[in-house]
Amino acid sequence: MSKKVHLIAIGGSAMHNMALALHEKGYLVTGSDDEINEPSKSRLQKVGLLPKEIGWFPEKLNTTIDAVILGMHARIDNPELLKAKELGLKIYSYPEFVYEATSDKTRIVIGGSHGKTTITAMILHVMHFHKIETDFLVGAQLEGFNTMVNFSNTSKYAVIEGDEYLASPIDRRPKFHLYKPNIAIISGIAWDHINVFPTFENYIEQFEKFIELIEPNGHLIYCSKDENLNKIANKTYTQLKTKEGYEVPNHTIENGVTYLKVENKKVPLLIFGNHNLMNLNGAKIVCNKIGINDEQFYEAIQSFKGAAKRLELVFKNETFNFYKDFAHSPSKLKATTEAVKSQFSNRKIIACMELHTFSSLTEEFLLQYNGAMNMADEAIVYFNPHTIEHKKLKAITIEQVKKAFARNDLNVFTQSESVTNYLKSKKWNNSVLLMMSSGNFDGVDFNVLAKELNY
Repeated sequence: MSKKVHLIAIGGSAMHNMALALHEKGYLVTGSDDEINEPSKSRLQKVGLLPKEIGWFPEKLNTTIDAVILGMHARIDNPELLKAKELGLKIYSYPEFVYEATSDKTRIVIGGSHGKTTITAMILHVMHFHKIETDFLVGAQLEGFNTMVNFSNTSKYAVIEGDEYLASPIDRRPKFHLYKPNIAIISGIAWDHINVFPTFENYIEQFEKFIELIEPNGHLIYCSKDENLNKIANKTYTQLKTKEGYEVPNHTIENGVTYLKVENKKVPLLIFGNHNLMNLNGAKIVCNKIGINDEQFYEAIQSFKGAAKRLELVFKNETFNFYKDFAHSPSKLKATTEAVKSQFSNRKIIACMELHTFSSLTEEFLLQYNGAMNMADEAIVYFNPHTIEHKKLKAITIEQVKKAFARNDLNVFTQSESVTNYLKSKKWNNSVLLMMSSGNFDGVDFNVLAKELNY
């Protein structure tokens, strides 16, 4: 008999993928939400999982339900959550359920303030290339994969992107504390989620705890170029079998293409930038741990294009390239801008970012952006005052933003249309445009924008 699972807040990016994965595995899936947007709506509708009505319906819950999965979007007073508690149903947070579903597998968990999705995508790409079956959870839609979540009865492995944000409204533990990895990789530590981790020291502690939760005889792989990470990785953890650091591999850039230098050979890549190359090195060590040798790894990684919105190419011709990227925190902005400048050293780099997250729009955290876009020849910052109002934060000014980035020539806009009009007024010959945000500049279609630029 099939298990019955109900998802509270089924419309979320991760939650609707969980629903699709469970449906594919044969579970009887139901769910509710007070808002379901695209692409979740169409994807749920296609397999008959879209709720008939929008809203919360406690009457949907009864004692025949085997498990309730609670999404972050639900509040602690959610009527369906209260009914589930009243009925004594088993309530899981999203990461708790992922652990339960993969408890008998070798769990590979990718943690870090930046690069998690890319490293996860690289490992999955290589495993997929070599036809190695695996369960997975990744934070972006990947080429060659139907969903961002997958569970099977036959795979030996589970590759899990380990986010440090909270597990659920009723479980205040960071998600990655619940996965208990056999193989863990940490890409770096740069303060994020200021609303949950008010000090940098408190934030670092979460990663130390993550290492402590690695299973006995487990493996830790970490970026040895990260000073904060080095300090905690080099402490004594008696349960670990191995501990291995990684850094930027030997490489060269020729005619806009990055090549890995491996013994007497050059391995061409579709990706570029030191942070991507470090991610690649970390992914290689993970793959080595599960029996994929270096030669097999290099064979597969040559066709890796990157994860969605991670230096994703929107448009290019002979003299102009346009990329979009998820970068929004100070360390990500710096790494992404530097990567583009290194790859296109003879071109003008125009970097445009949106202050969109809770942390980035906080007056105190803004100061962390000092010098974050200095590698760009021209830097533009956009923020929407209504977004700040909606998040119930103290208003920030254009002058504050300029001062925070410590760049006198910084262009700051507060209207999305002003940004696109400015970009359309420029000549783009021998240039690169880099648009960075965890949002979308309030509705800008980058493909349409690309067609409207003067190149």
